[in-house]
Amino acid sequence: MIDVVLFAAALSVPADFHRLLDEEWEARLREEPLLASAVGDHRYDDRLPLAAPADLQRAADRRRSTLQRLQAIDRAGLDVADRISYDMLARELKDDVADHEFGDWQLPINADTGFHTGFAELPRSTTFANTLDYRNYIGRLRAFPAYVAQQIANMREGLRTGFTLPRVVLDGYDVTIRTHVVDDPDQSVFYAPFRSFPPGVPEADRARLMADGRSAVMDGAVAGYRAFLDFMMGEYVPRTRTTTAAADLPRGREYYAHRVRHFTTLDVTPEEVHKIGLAEVERIHGEMQEVMRKTGFAGDFPAFLQFLRTDPRFYARTPEELLKDASFIAKKMDGKLPSLFGHLPRLPYGVEPVPAHLAPKYTGGRYVEAPVGGTRAGTYWVNTYALESRPLYVLEALTLHEAVPGHHLQIALQQEMEGVPPFRRAAGVGAFVEGWGLYSEHLGLEAGFYQDPYSNFGRLTYEMWRACRLVVDTGLHALGWSREKAMDFLAANTALSLHEVRTETDRYISWPGQALGYKMGELKIRELRRIAEKDLGERFDVRGFHDAILANGPVPLPVLEEQVRGYISHEKERRP
Repeated sequence: MIDVVLFAAALSVPADFHRLLDEEWEARLREEPLLASAVGDHRYDDRLPLAAPADLQRAADRRRSTLQRLQAIDRAGLDVADRISYDMLARELKDDVADHEFGDWQLPINADTGFHTGFAELPRSTTFANTLDYRNYIGRLRAFPAYVAQQIANMREGLRTGFTLPRVVLDGYDVTIRTHVVDDPDQSVFYAPFRSFPPGVPEADRARLMADGRSAVMDGAVAGYRAFLDFMMGEYVPRTRTTTAAADLPRGREYYAHRVRHFTTLDVTPEEVHKIGLAEVERIHGEMQEVMRKTGFAGDFPAFLQFLRTDPRFYARTPEELLKDASFIAKKMDGKLPSLFGHLPRLPYGVEPVPAHLAPKYTGGRYVEAPVGGTRAGTYWVNTYALESRPLYVLEALTLHEAVPGHHLQIALQQEMEGVPPFRRAAGVGAFVEGWGLYSEHLGLEAGFYQDPYSNFGRLTYEMWRACRLVVDTGLHALGWSREKAMDFLAANTALSLHEVRTETDRYISWPGQALGYKMGELKIRELRRIAEKDLGERFDVRGFHDAILANGPVPLPVLEEQVRGYISHEKERRP
């Protein structure tokens, strides 16, 4: 009888866990309707999130309760795959609860993006196949003023408590809002879907949809942006803090320590990360000096950086030239992928310029994933604004990071994973995702890229840039660095344009800890590769190693290490 009871209890552990996963996912989709649409669940396509302080408190309370239920489940009673899901969900819930307790919800924007720039992607990210899709889209446009009002309430609370962005990073920020405040709906990006209709929309519906669309653009989207612009320029910016460090926020040192652990997925301190960064800066600097000598440049290192920043040969003359070069690099890498990966994604990707309303404050490029089950591919965005600040010698590294074998390949494979809980297909673990992106830049050496020494220097300056982030981010937020000292450090150690130095520094100031994941993640992946190469010897297969890294999607770095060590053991048993 005791054996029967124990057997039943053992069966109930995974059943309880899967029930909790289903309930948590359903609750999350209700709370985050934009996420629901992105993952192909269209039950909430006419809604926006409820983001008022009381709504966010309810969501935090629910997640705290879910965490308690999760912790009551015996992890040892789960199989390997479920233990990965358990660990990921536990980490996600703990971080969500901590973020809310620290007051992170009072900052729904950073130096170059925010809730309002995400909303501006709606015309592009929405699938328009029938009349209902348009009706749902119109519903979201009309809901935008209320959503803005909720976010303004959050930011007003931040003004009251002192949890605001530093004023210095908001110079020029109004352009990300002002571009959507128009007098004619035809001038708005939000009206674009009404200029042509797919076959699934009957002719009889189109005139009414166009009329309703015009009113929704003006009374919904434009009205919301106008209210946000008025709040930002008339109330928020003048009252933001004049300090720059996260340490200066309420409970700032605790908050930053939490963000370091969150973004690295490691139990490390800001001081430890700073030391790692300094060591990497010294190592990479030696490699940069060697590559500089190969170019035949006669001057010193600062003179070489100035040469790279100012010589016209290193810059595209037109946006089309920059996009063409990026597209060629991406397509060239496509042809190399089968030699590096055993499993490739089905989803394709395209190359497009960063939208004009984002470009002035945006980084050099970014990957935009495709909505699940939609009709759009993934997109590699290339910033064609201020061409004099977009050097061609970094374009190979940027493209391999953002497109393939970097973000597109990794995220598309993640979206196509089978037999895992839905939250795993939508999970974003920065240290893994960005660590893989940086590792992908280095992988270009094996694929035959960086034959030109200037391009190889560009790869190294990108690697140095990520190493500098470890130094600069921790310096800014925990060690008393000024914005000027951070910019000077970046300018002295990388070939980034001075425009990029400014925008990147402001990004680190406004998004504490986020920049740490790139280098910390890449260091772990390269460490695991060295271990696999040493332990497997002639049995090491780079395709199998890369498949093992990507097999379970983004995971915390300690989970990744356990995963790779399991792969090594399996290979030893399979090929003794």
